[in-house]
Amino acid sequence: MIEKRFIISQDKPLLEALTQINSLQEGPLVLFAVDDESRMVGTLTDGDSRRALIGGASVYDSISKIINKNFHSLTAGVNLDVKHIQEQRKLKMRLIPILDEERHIVDIINLDRYRTILPVDAVIMAGGKGERLRPLTETTPKPLLPVGGKAIIDYNVDRLLRYGVKHINVTVNYLAEQIESHFATPRGGVQVKCFREPKFLGTIGSIHYVDQFYNDTLLVMNSDVFTNINFEDFFLHFMEHNADMSACAIPYSVQIPYGIFKIEEKRNIKGLVEKPTYDYYANAGIYLIKKSVLDYIPANTMFHSTDLMTKLIEVGKRVIRFPLNGTWIDIGNPQEYKRANELVAHLHD
Repeated sequence: MIEKRFIISQDKPLLEALTQINSLQEGPLVLFAVDDESRMVGTLTDGDSRRALIGGASVYDSISKIINKNFHSLTAGVNLDVKHIQEQRKLKMRLIPILDEERHIVDIINLDRYRTILPVDAVIMAGGKGERLRPLTETTPKPLLPVGGKAIIDYNVDRLLRYGVKHINVTVNYLAEQIESHFATPRGGVQVKCFREPKFLGTIGSIHYVDQFYNDTLLVMNSDVFTNINFEDFFLHFMEHNADMSACAIPYSVQIPYGIFKIEEKRNIKGLVEKPTYDYYANAGIYLIKKSVLDYIPANTMFHSTDLMTKLIEVGKRVIRFPLNGTWIDIGNPQEYKRANELVAHLHD
């Protein structure tokens, strides 16, 4: 929905424009000026207004005389994509007008509210019983357990909203009615849709119960992951490598506290490595997939994301990993739940 409070006719006097700017209690102090055919012709900021008054302008002068006609915008269907939004953010733009080919404003992206607008549909898997967290999960589903006074799943939903994801789906099973009730009202202007799986179908098998997808790229994640992942970087990496599936990976090092022999022919010692460290990547439970690979997921069958990964590799599809640098906790046991509560105050965007 276009925020009309940022739009003004170029024929309005400066006094009215100042009043409108003053009413913008939240967000950037800028107006988008349009002509009598609603085509964008310029911008007006509080700074522009002050400079005009200092330069001798009257508050009764039309703002058409002082608007900035050299403005930034994006065009729907032409350059409205994640990379161009990223470029505007680097230019310190806070509001981006989206124009059609006739320069009518069709949308306004508020970068104070959103980091970007990702063209993905999200599916959060929230059907598990959380048995390792009992007795906490005996009457409360794990996704609704509080971390810092906020449900675990809400951190993930709010982060998706921050990245402009407009289609968020949650698959549910255990204590499903509680999660359905939790998302009964829209969150951040988006209706989170819940879908019940008839039986436990693993970490991706329930995706077939989502009734509609609007984008060609799907973001699939576990509901109990606690992370500050940059979804924009994840998406751009996925597109850059033209992958069919990308799995977030956590760097994981294992240090052996002993000297390790290099063995040849099962008995001959050929050397020794003193207390070596081996570096690996662990699965973080967050994935991007092309919608087309849903055909490889069997219906109504227990099927995990790792099963999909194996299947895609077998048929020659491109499966890559995205290194996740930042906070990541899999809240699967009491120790990790406690750790998440301790770290929540330090989780930054």
